[in-house]
Amino acid sequence: MNKYWSDLVKHLKPYEPGEQIHVDGILKLNTNENPFGPSPRVLTAIEIQLGDQLRLYPPPSSSSLKQSIANYYGLKKEQVFLGNGSDEVLAHIFNGLLKKRLPILFPDITYSFYPVFCQLFDIKFEEIALKDDLSIDLTDYEVPNGGIIFPNPNAPTGRLLGISELERLLQNNENSVVVIDEAYIDFGGQSAVSLIPNNPNLIVSQTMSKSRSMAGMRIGFALGSAGLIEGLERVKNSFNSYPLGHLQIAAGIAAMEDHDYFRDVCKRVIMNREDLSSELKQLGFTVVPSAGNFLLVSHSALSAHKIYKQLKVNGIIVRYFDKSRLDTFVRITVGTSDQNVQLVAVLKKILRG
Repeated sequence: MNKYWSDLVKHLKPYEPGEQIHVDGILKLNTNENPFGPSPRVLTAIEIQLGDQLRLYPPPSSSSLKQSIANYYGLKKEQVFLGNGSDEVLAHIFNGLLKKRLPILFPDITYSFYPVFCQLFDIKFEEIALKDDLSIDLTDYEVPNGGIIFPNPNAPTGRLLGISELERLLQNNENSVVVIDEAYIDFGGQSAVSLIPNNPNLIVSQTMSKSRSMAGMRIGFALGSAGLIEGLERVKNSFNSYPLGHLQIAAGIAAMEDHDYFRDVCKRVIMNREDLSSELKQLGFTVVPSAGNFLLVSHSALSAHKIYKQLKVNGIIVRYFDKSRLDTFVRITVGTSDQNVQLVAVLKKILRG
């Protein structure tokens, strides 16, 4: 521990991302990256930006990208907030909208960055236990709180809540900000964006890392009432006025406007997920129903840690969580058809012993 660290740094327990192994021959199914590349329009848009203007600062408001996102969702530009990846967007949400007198609420099994943000920004929180089937019971959130946040579909479980359920949650928490983290919504759910006009306490966060195949570009955004977005802009402009560069803005616009490619990629991921789920069940795996681009699975004959280790020996990386209630599962990112065939073949070999 360095003597020059502040007390805050000394006590921080940072978020631990999934292993980032970039080695030839490794099949990486651990960080929920899209197996299909971004739209060809994205690559063209980036190439156009590769010139003298990179010496200039990008527009701080990224208005053109905001407008493109607003057009897609039927909102106004003033209802869109942008950040350098959804993690930065979420950080501003925690700091700007969820730091209240009462504790905020989120599930005990969910995105593990949430408690890290609470620690970083000194936010009180309570973790609400998932049901035995790993689903969220929204009646547990009908208590006084300083805000509510969870992914839909939840991660790493993949379980999805319907729009009517979310609407009831909002109505029962009119005095709290409710954040629906929709990193995976495009793989099988209905976005809560439609609820924004009648719910000024709703913030929907999204990312271009998953369904739009641009994890490497770091583009996140939030959607909500103009009042909530203005609050986030005040925080952002007190932290970093230029979160997105010229390349990110151009890539984001191109991705948002190529509707056909986006729909096709989502359809292919969903089809591969269902095929993989069926194959794994035939091998004796228990598969949690998922609306994401991943599957949370367990097997009665082998521990999750052994499955993780044996897959790694065979050149396949999946996610293992050394945490209570999760340590019997591994999370597997849905790959291409060929990648899923490779995974299933290795799992068959492991199960044969």
